Amino acid sequence: MLPVSLSLWDTPRMLRFIVKRLLMLPLLMLLFTAVVFALVQAPPGDFLTSYVAMLATSGSSMDTAQVEALRHQFGLDQPVYVRYFLWVGSLVRGDLGLSLEYQRPSSELIGERMLVTLLLALFAFAITWIVAIPAGIYAAMHKNTALDYIFAVLNYIGVATPNFMLALILMWVCFSNFGLMITGLFSPAYTQAPWSVGRFIDLLKHIWLPGIVLGVAGTARLMRIMRANLLDELNKPYVVMARAKGMSEWGLVVKYPVRMAFSPIISTIGWYLPQLFSGSLIVATVMNLPNIGPLLLRSLIQQDMYLAGSIMLIYCGLTIVGTLISDILLALFDPRIRMEGT
Repeated sequence: MLPVSLSLWDTPRMLRFIVKRLLMLPLLMLLFTAVVFALVQAPPGDFLTSYVAMLATSGSSMDTAQVEALRHQFGLDQPVYVRYFLWVGSLVRGDLGLSLEYQRPSSELIGERMLVTLLLALFAFAITWIVAIPAGIYAAMHKNTALDYIFAVLNYIGVATPNFMLALILMWVCFSNFGLMITGLFSPAYTQAPWSVGRFIDLLKHIWLPGIVLGVAGTARLMRIMRANLLDELNKPYVVMARAKGMSEWGLVVKYPVRMAFSPIISTIGWYLPQLFSGSLIVATVMNLPNIGPLLLRSLIQQDMYLAGSIMLIYCGLTIVGTLISDILLALFDPRIRMEGT
């Protein structure tokens, strides 16, 4: 029997499916605020402890009265539960809090890097899906051929090679062979410049290398998943029946098995979306990328709790949104899922 047909017109059932998941979002976000705040508060000490230690290493110091005054100013003398509820209250009002290190609203610091982060994430995401899906389909339909073996070797290399190592290798190749210093996302003339057509073109000249670095591991994994799932579908009775009825091989594969093999790949959006936005902390640091990743690393090191908590909460929100998108797409691709979820 062929798989259940795709129906986009089952509106009432689909709406119930979406509404049930939307109603879960506020509870999940509240739960994540508690988890994020606990993680940020877990290391010993606080921002002032780190700040005083940094001053000590540079030969400066602060007396006890100054430290206590700053602790009161930043609200660090309040109990943990009071700070948590104050932070949640500010989040409800749309305020991400004040960065203790930069003395600027966290929303401004994050907003300055959001556009670049988004463009880099979309570029890496496009590379991953454009390459992985067709390659996985081809490898499954040409099992045990020379090209299938080549894809397999490349997949193992892509999964096994750390992203930061790949970044260092590509940067060395570009510099040694072409004399190009591929670091950052802008030329020096455009680093602090306002957005313009010239700055956007300059971004496109630099974004391809970090996009490839961030997309390689995901491409290798998705290609392996697509190949394995499609091979499993190609051996099922409905494919044999459709082939016996005279359907062309490509028409048969694209119409039924590929759609069924997509489900596990779609389910990865939930964790893949925040991973792309983080830009891989080590890769972003090695390549000097002005995205959110290094900002999060800096805030964690300095124990800038409101900035670090805001960024981590954004990642949690992206995970929830990605999971919601995965659920909706899965329900569209496979009606059996929305029938079970309503």
